[in-house]
Amino acid sequence: MVPDRRPADMVRITTPELAQVFIDEQIAAIREQVGDKKVLLALSGGVDSSVVAALLIKAIGDQLVSVHVNHGLLRKGEPEQVIEVFRNQMKANLIYVDATDRFLDKLAGVTDPEVKRKIIGGEFIEVFAEEARKLDGIEFLAQGTIWPDILESEDGIKAHHNAGGLPEDMDFALVEPIKILFKDEVRVIGEQLGLPHGMVYRQPFPGPGLGVRCPGAITRDRLEAVRESDAILREEFAKNGLDQTVWQYFTVVPDFRSTGVKDGKRAFEWLCIVRAVNSVDVMTATPAQIPFELMEHITDRITHEVPGINRVLYDFTPKPTGTVEFE
Repeated sequence: MVPDRRPADMVRITTPELAQVFIDEQIAAIREQVGDKKVLLALSGGVDSSVVAALLIKAIGDQLVSVHVNHGLLRKGEPEQVIEVFRNQMKANLIYVDATDRFLDKLAGVTDPEVKRKIIGGEFIEVFAEEARKLDGIEFLAQGTIWPDILESEDGIKAHHNAGGLPEDMDFALVEPIKILFKDEVRVIGEQLGLPHGMVYRQPFPGPGLGVRCPGAITRDRLEAVRESDAILREEFAKNGLDQTVWQYFTVVPDFRSTGVKDGKRAFEWLCIVRAVNSVDVMTATPAQIPFELMEHITDRITHEVPGINRVLYDFTPKPTGTVEFE
């Protein structure tokens, strides 16, 4: 079993060799804890849940049932990557649920950011619970809890995002194999487990997904504009090496239109805000310095390739006074 607390003398996992030692220990611990029973995991495609999935697949194979809920608020290509990596490459027992319509219908007309977050979080639990009830013999729930989650919940900084939430009839024992690790250690272990680099080192991504980058009432066309502009930004940052130096970067498309000109005609369309920041602890953040020529190129691509956008702005606001996300 994993200890409940990180040992004070635990060596930081920084090398493949140290990662392999941890992996071997956890495979043995998982097998001892689970035996021949089944384990359920909500697999988001984020680094924490992906590393837990890869660990459990190595330890117990088909006894792990992973559920990937696509709420329609993921970045471009992310659901496809989860299916490719886990179902096709790792041969995981993966249930894919496309709940896009269900989520977007519930969010229609909702403008308050906190209400949007609650709807997304609540609906996710509902969908996950519905899938869980269809399965027999599940006795364990795996979670991607990591050490900072536990520390922050103990300090009252934030609610533990992995704790509780499921209906009372689902009384599972928890399997939390990475709960004494820091995020940088989780990434080293992910690499050692053979997960794609882009999945292991993907940027921080909020649970409500692109829902918090589509301020105001979410509409399908504006959500698609966020998704496509974000994909262009990520592609250009990767091409120019900024994906290795900038901590977090994304686009926001607020519910606001301005007048522009396209093909010689008036275009009353949305603006797109580019946000790129550097941070160590997320308590503070500074805007990244992006080469002007690159910003010109990104602007040109977004305004010409993404329907509905005619203007691009760069957010120079540090934290404080702004937060990293807009909602």
